[in-house]
Amino acid sequence: MFNFDALSAALAELGLARWNEELVPLLRQRLSGATHGDWARWNAVVGALPAARGDTSRVAELLMGLHPWRKGPLELDGVTIDTEWRSDWKWDRVKDALAPLAGRNVLDVGSGNGYYALRMREAGAARVIGVDPTLLFAMQFLAINVFADQPDIFVLPCRIEETPPARQAFDTTFSMGVLYHQREPLAHLEQLRDTLRPGGQLVLETIYLPGDTLESRTPEGRYARMRNVWHLPTVPQLLAWLDRTGYRDVAVVDTSVTTGDEQRSTPWMTFESLREALDPDDPTRTIEGWPAPHRVVVTANRS
Repeated sequence: MFNFDALSAALAELGLARWNEELVPLLRQRLSGATHGDWARWNAVVGALPAARGDTSRVAELLMGLHPWRKGPLELDGVTIDTEWRSDWKWDRVKDALAPLAGRNVLDVGSGNGYYALRMREAGAARVIGVDPTLLFAMQFLAINVFADQPDIFVLPCRIEETPPARQAFDTTFSMGVLYHQREPLAHLEQLRDTLRPGGQLVLETIYLPGDTLESRTPEGRYARMRNVWHLPTVPQLLAWLDRTGYRDVAVVDTSVTTGDEQRSTPWMTFESLREALDPDDPTRTIEGWPAPHRVVVTANRS
């Protein structure tokens, strides 16, 4: 299902032949079902979709086989997928602060099912390479692309740390909802910087702690029921990290508090969501006692 020939050609055009040599064998293994017991079922769904087109109920039945759907909403062949996240709200916060995407090569770190990559292509991006370690999300994008037919978007099931150096291959790099999962946030920012050509733009979104101090805290155990949250900086601390790691023209684009209208359980994502992660007696706090998720969007340019 995955077009490795097209990926290899795209990587070569980006000057990333080393990715063909070092990363593609890993991707072939993961996209062959060798690393996940549900792959065969997911692959059968993707394989059945072309013949189901035009049959709304059959398309809906097949797409539900790729549950849970996190990022969207999506409209596929008359089927509305009401995803956990209203990702269109986040895109609306970001889009006007972007350097024009027309003709740009874009890296989307933590791409999920490719929802934002599709929005980037709509905005004129020439090519989008997404990376996300969750194999299901890569399979969801293959399903989406049966309908979207975007040969210049790729969602690769890997972590950014597994990719060889990108050698300034990208004009714009997105990292949204990734930084707080990094044990070494400065190393992540440095790796993102190195993906960008000189003057290229970083678009970063992360959870932050309210406050004006230079401070970052690591939750013990979980944060909002998430296990792998390592660093929650204040906005001033985040800006200091970006300055230290070689960015300029740093700008805070938006701050917001995530609500149950933006992130919630739906028929397409039936597991627990934000509501269950907040203190039922004080929804301004997580069930562990931390401030409820505050999110900041920052843009910056590589020096």
